[in-house]
Formats: sequence, C-alpha cells, structure tokens
Amino acid sequence: MTPPQKNSRLSRDTMAFVLAGGRGSRLMELTDRRAKPGVYFGGKTRIIDFALSNALNSGIRRIGVATQYKAHSLIRHLTRGWTFLRAERNESFDILPASQRVSEDAWYSGTADAVFQNIDIVESYAPRYIVVLAGDHIYKMDYEVMLQQHVETGADVTLGCLEVPRMEATGFGVMHVDEHDTIQSFIEKPADPPGVPGRPDLALASMGIYVFNTKYLFDLLRADAANAESSHDFGKDLVPHVVAHGKAVAHRFSASCVKSHEEAEAYWRDVGTVDAYWESNIDLTAVTPALDLYDTEWPIWTYSELVAPAKFVHDEPTRCGHAISSLVSGGCIVSGTELRQSLLFTGVRTSSFSHIEEAVILPHARIGRHVRLKKVVIDRGVVIPDGLVVGEDAALDASRFRRTERGVCLITQPMIDAL
Repeated sequence: MTPPQKNSRLSRDTMAFVLAGGRGSRLMELTDRRAKPGVYFGGKTRIIDFALSNALNSGIRRIGVATQYKAHSLIRHLTRGWTFLRAERNESFDILPASQRVSEDAWYSGTADAVFQNIDIVESYAPRYIVVLAGDHIYKMDYEVMLQQHVETGADVTLGCLEVPRMEATGFGVMHVDEHDTIQSFIEKPADPPGVPGRPDLALASMGIYVFNTKYLFDLLRADAANAESSHDFGKDLVPHVVAHGKAVAHRFSASCVKSHEEAEAYWRDVGTVDAYWESNIDLTAVTPALDLYDTEWPIWTYSELVAPAKFVHDEPTRCGHAISSLVSGGCIVSGTELRQSLLFTGVRTSSFSHIEEAVILPHARIGRHVRLKKVVIDRGVVIPDGLVVGEDAALDASRFRRTERGVCLITQPMIDAL
C-alpha cells in the first residue's frame, strides 16, 4: 500500500463510525423515549451533533452511525439533518440500527460488536482508516490531527485521551504511558490511577475515541467475534489486546481540540447525569461561556426547524416579557414572563405573570400563568399547569419530581399528570 503523502489530508481516506446505541440511564427519564446521543443540547442541537460535526469539519465525508436503544427519535433527527452527504461526491451517511445481520437473535452485544456486524458495509467504501467515536460527549476536536499522529507513529491503535487530575480519573479507563505516549497498560476505573511522565499529578483518561487502520481493525474484530469469552467491547477487550500485543499510542485532546478566540480552555463534557446536563446547558448563558456555539469557523451542524423568530410581548409593571442572561431559540413566545439565566429550546411558550430562573426547557413545552420555576429541566412537550411552583420546597419537589442531589428537578409529562 502506498504511504500517504506528508501533506495530504488523511481524512479523505477515513470513515467515522459513531457508536450511538447506548441508553444513558443516569439521565433518568430524559432517556425514557430517546437514546442518550439523541438528547437535546444547547438550544438547537442534539448531543450526537458534536461528534458528527467534528467529523465533517475535519474533512471526513464517510460516516456511519450505529443505533440500538429506542432509536426512533435519533434516527428521525439524523434523516432530517444529516442526509445531505451525496454518493456522487464520494460521500456517504449510513444509519446502522441493530438488524439481526449476523443471526436472528443477535443485537449489538458490545461496542466492538456494533462495528463487527457492519464490516461488509464499511468494506464497501474501502476506507484506509477508521475513527471510532462515542456519540454522547460535548466537545470540538479536529480528528485530522489525531490521524496524522496515528500515521507518523506507526501505531496499531491511537486512543484519544484527556489530561485530568489523577484522582478524578478513577471513573475512566486510564492509560499508563511512557515519555513518548506509547501506552504500557490500559486500566479500567483504577482505584489508584497512574500518573503522566513529568506530571505525576495528572492522569490520561480515555475519551472513547479510537483510530485504526481498517484492515488491522477488521482482523481484530473477527478474532474477537470468535472468542466466546469476550464481552466484545473496545475498552475492555480490543484495546487491552493491542496494548499487550501491538503498539497503542495516546493522543492528547489538548493537541487537537478546537478553540475559538473566546474559549480559554479545551472543552469536553460528559453530560451523562441530570446535574451535569443541567449545568452544561446553563453554562451557555454566561457572558463568556466555556463553550463557544457562535464559532462560525467550526460550526455545529444539526437539523433546524423552520420556525418564526422568538417573540417577547407585554410591557407592564407586573407583566413584562423579557429575558436576562438567557438563550431563547426560534419559535418561542415569551408572553409576560421574566426569564433569568435560562435556556429555551425551539417552540417553547411561556405565559403571563410567571418567573423562570436557571431553567432548561426542551422543545415545544408550555408554561402556564403564575408559574415559578428554578433549577429545572423540563422535557419536550411538557405542559406546566397554572400556578405550579418548583424550586422553593425541596421536600415537596422530591415527592413530585425527579430531584437530584444538587437540587435540580427533572419534570416530565407523566409526573405532571400524576399531580
């Protein structure tokens, strides 16, 4: 095989394979009707849009998305917003639900198995490299930089990693590396994480991003599929095998993260709990948020509904529709409501004499009159009745809604119906 030219874009010979089949059970009722990658984020986008946009902005034009758990909402979003890639331009976008491709009772039994069951589809595009991505994190990253490192080091697998305080890495897969970032061992959720050479206070935590040469990966997957003792998982099975028998190299996120001039630090979030989800969305209302969604040089692509602009109505002493330090999406009508430090997704309607603070309100929710809400996440389409008060009585909130340790209340329609 002819080696790539030094200055060529390796992304042209790469396929991104996005793993989007997980539920994300720590998001509680938010994932009762949708998979975690399909959860709304940031006013207009879904969580999966960040991994997909990173691939597209990096120059990758062949993308596959493996879905499984309650995939309809996610698949509908992908078909509406991501089917602009065209075969006649040597582009492709494949949605790959678990569909008994191997046997009649075989769903995806692990992250590696999701790729294995679609080997024939990937092979038909003949990519030289594969970037395997988790579809449930919020970050901006240029995968081309990671691909270049993979080729230059001659690695069998290159793993994306975060530099985190050492004792905060106990919940991750952690890489023990030498001074050249060659991985010596890969440890899943260690009690005492190994430090980084020269920085013993830091550890390298896996981001769930892997770069492989396609042929090498397929050989691994076929051998793994034949192993009845395997759990068919990249982090538990394939990566430890490569570390022991091949060459695995760590790629530090700081080397390829994309930052606008407004972003001071590399941004990566796992919004896997209700608290983390609420906090990451509310952070966007800051004067200078840690994540710059206004960066036009690295846009986050998504499906955008055709709706009217947001509208604010009424200007009376006790009935003034206005928003302070808030994000309000298109199609919203803020009628006589005071909004503070809140994020409203598309099509939310609020009614007069209400006060909303530190709220994340998903699309097409309806807020009644004389409502007071603080520190809430309201699911899509929920109708909040007149006079409801949330965020002022912890015991009462916990008896009616899903209240977290940090005092955030998740509200869904069945909870409202039970009042």
